[in-house]
Amino acid sequence: MSVILDRALTYSNTVPRGTVHRAAICEVFLTDSVQVSGEEFLVAAQLPRVHSYYSDHGSAPATYDSMLLIEVFRQASIYVDHTFLGAPLDNKFVFISGELEVTDPAALVIGARPGHAELRVRVAGLKQRGGVVTGSTLDLVMSVDGREAASMRTFAQWMPVAAWDRIRRSGRAALDLAPARPHRTGGRVAAVTVGRTVVQNVVLAGAEVGDREVRTQVVVDQDNPAFFDHPLDHIPGAVIFEGFRQSAMYAAHELFGWSPRGLLLSRVQTEFTRFGEFELPTDCVVRVVDPPAADAVAFEIAMVQEDEQIARARVHLTRTGQGAGDVQNRFA
Repeated sequence: MSVILDRALTYSNTVPRGTVHRAAICEVFLTDSVQVSGEEFLVAAQLPRVHSYYSDHGSAPATYDSMLLIEVFRQASIYVDHTFLGAPLDNKFVFISGELEVTDPAALVIGARPGHAELRVRVAGLKQRGGVVTGSTLDLVMSVDGREAASMRTFAQWMPVAAWDRIRRSGRAALDLAPARPHRTGGRVAAVTVGRTVVQNVVLAGAEVGDREVRTQVVVDQDNPAFFDHPLDHIPGAVIFEGFRQSAMYAAHELFGWSPRGLLLSRVQTEFTRFGEFELPTDCVVRVVDPPAADAVAFEIAMVQEDEQIARARVHLTRTGQGAGDVQNRFA
């Protein structure tokens, strides 16, 4: 049965930070919500015009970053799970997969005021155990200032802390984690080669480039507040998504001569297959799916720790025309 909407979504205050798993109030982007029906909800978010991480790119005109969209979708999915689907606030969450698509890049151009985003969230599936909901598949569509911009499907599960601790202890015991391997925090690649301007936001420490494959070294910097808003016991999804995005941009630059400044992460299909551990080195293996088109290319990327996969993705990059170079034919 539908619920009649008797008020408009508001953008005056943020939702409680615990409902989106954030420690810093300034990192909470959701502001309001309303239930449309038993399986459909509207969620409001304000998009920041300036941010130390999400604004760190050289696009012109300035646009809202794909990583910001992913974060807003993540917050909205967790918020709906807690607020409407009964996920306890003290439960631990595991994201199994996510698929983002930017449907209208022009809708992401930053205007004179912070963007007002509206997300329509629909429940596509629920996971239950003993009659209790323990997971959700959500379809989310984002409009920015009244114009549809992007969509995402998320699949997440949640569990009590005791169950989480058992899983983590068992998984870590099966790995050789002592001694911890050296962390890569210095000697990062030039920011311009991965579409960033601030070195701290670069998550690649180096790369090996072949004719059709690139292997990158991923920096997991726990001192970066954009990725680590609060202490964690595993590599967070934000680092994984950025590792995929930067690895794809670096590969497009090295293999085809494309300027990262003119590349948009237009679609990413991601599956998280294992927890990433801080004690182990992390790499991305990047392979071109097909020869690139004039304005787009897709990569298959595996994120690995000592050759054991922790996540995989298909990443689609689209050229926006800024600093575009000629395609180098490495597939002749």
